[in-house]
Amino acid sequence: MDFETKRGMDMKKKVAITGANGYIGRFVTKTLLDNGYDVTASDLCLDDLDPRASVCREPIFHTENNIYEKLGKPDCCIHLAWKDGFVHNSPSHMENLSAHYEFLKKMADSGCQDITVMGSMHEVGYWEGRIDQDTPCNPLSLYGIAKNALRQSLILLSKERGIHLKWLRAYYILGDDLHNNSIFTKLIKADQEGVKEFPFTSGKNQYDFIHVRELGRQIAAAAIQNDFEGIINTCTGKPVSLGEKVESFIKERSLNIRLKYGAFPDRAYDSPIEYGDSRIIEKILAATELREG
Repeated sequence: MDFETKRGMDMKKKVAITGANGYIGRFVTKTLLDNGYDVTASDLCLDDLDPRASVCREPIFHTENNIYEKLGKPDCCIHLAWKDGFVHNSPSHMENLSAHYEFLKKMADSGCQDITVMGSMHEVGYWEGRIDQDTPCNPLSLYGIAKNALRQSLILLSKERGIHLKWLRAYYILGDDLHNNSIFTKLIKADQEGVKEFPFTSGKNQYDFIHVRELGRQIAAAAIQNDFEGIINTCTGKPVSLGEKVESFIKERSLNIRLKYGAFPDRAYDSPIEYGDSRIIEKILAATELREG
């Protein structure tokens, strides 16, 4: 089967996206729609959703309803919904853990055999160097613990049900800065308020930064293929120091603010260098050739 024929068959896939109107979800949704996929979107708020998507307003955690049918009986489910993703020790991570599992189990039991879930490098905890699919996990926050537990439980479920499970591990996300809660968002707000000096860490730690638009493309590409399953790093594979990235951001945005290095200590659970192994996602992107949304 040649690539164009295979691509034409893939274009018939129906994709359901939870958290579709969120910080990451809106870019995944747009990428799939721009590339001709049939998308059903689910989120707590759908007011700013891309109008080309079908909408499911049914709460996904109400297990008594037939959520698989409500989501349009999708061929593929991309589960991005997650409360308090920027608040790493929020109690909600553990409180909602079972609900995430029950939702995905119900999707699998109802007929959705292709499931993609958004993970996080915080599942790994403290690690120095490159992270691949075999890197051991020792999460040090409630967010990381909950994500790791969901991943482990879904691995068991996928083996029992024969599910195509893709667990996508994201790293440090930037872009669309007014819709997130990162240091880049805080810098913009501080500059708008006339703050001239921004308290900062040492800035020496090196991370794998990825623009949310590119992350959306990587998530979409990983979800629609089945050559690679299990843990897939959605990343650049290139570590950059936090100080260098933030100084570059300040310069690019022409912000009238400077960093006060050393005002905050580096967090104990942050590694001096941590980045993803990008080899698998690079192969996926080369094969799918999705346009960026």
